[in-house]
Amino acid sequence: MLQDFLNEFNMGARRPNTFSNGYRCYSSSFGALSDQKSKDIQKGGKIIMPPSALDQLSRLNISYPMLFKLTNSPKGRSTHCGVLEFVAEEGVIYLPYWMMQNLLLGEGDLVQLENCTLPVATYARFQPQSTDFHDISNPKAVLENALRNFACLTKSDMIAIQYNSRQYELCVQEVRPQNAVCIIECDISLEFDAPVGYEPPVPKPKQVESDMIVGTPDMKKAIEEYMKETSGFSAFEGTGNRLDGKKKRTRQKKVEIDVSNIERGVPNYKWKFGQLTFIRNNEPKKQTADTDTSNDFAVFSGTGQKIRKKKSK
Repeated sequence: MLQDFLNEFNMGARRPNTFSNGYRCYSSSFGALSDQKSKDIQKGGKIIMPPSALDQLSRLNISYPMLFKLTNSPKGRSTHCGVLEFVAEEGVIYLPYWMMQNLLLGEGDLVQLENCTLPVATYARFQPQSTDFHDISNPKAVLENALRNFACLTKSDMIAIQYNSRQYELCVQEVRPQNAVCIIECDISLEFDAPVGYEPPVPKPKQVESDMIVGTPDMKKAIEEYMKETSGFSAFEGTGNRLDGKKKRTRQKKVEIDVSNIERGVPNYKWKFGQLTFIRNNEPKKQTADTDTSNDFAVFSGTGQKIRKKKSK
């Protein structure tokens, strides 16, 4: 009896702790899954396996969390995933549709599934496949929240996340420290590449004073020539300093412009930047000599009288 027990114990100790089986795969929208479970599969990177797989895994000395490698040998494609539940039919597993696209699998195709151990992720870089992803107010926070439904990431995979009833696809450009990593309960640094189809904005040329000139070609030419003449050296334009150290009181000299010769509709070629010239007909009326001002009313123009009486001597 003791020898039989020892033989059985030794056989169990030598039993390999690897899980490797072939299954028929179907997408989350196919089969007898409920609508809620179908949505749970589609928004993450985990699969549903049969109960027999759980029974077999429990007999093996495997590490947690349970991570698996999916391989489509005829197409030479592989990826990694976690497990969501063990409620599928025997011989069948359910995958997210984006995972089946990465593996080039059709409904009911055979896929090889084996357990694996992956290092904890430290860095990941993604490339959105549409410029609409950057229309989200905080895309990094949205991606961090969506990755909670994933167990691992594989380089070159095209993952899909759900946000506001829309699906966004992102290509995993790079992951560290290996090409396949575990992202469960880890501190990972996320970065984005420019989305597919993104065109950087063309910088506008700096606007110069000549671009602000409007009018006919002759007017523009005349104004440009005037600006060139007045843009040269001008003597005594500096500021003065007082000997006592106080600031010098400087008042700008009022520029008097003779508007008598300026006609409406004709450009003023002596105009300078910073000047505004207005032509108004608001000159005061000149009084003529024969104007009668005798009837003009004047306030408090009469003579006053004292009320207080004089003292008698």
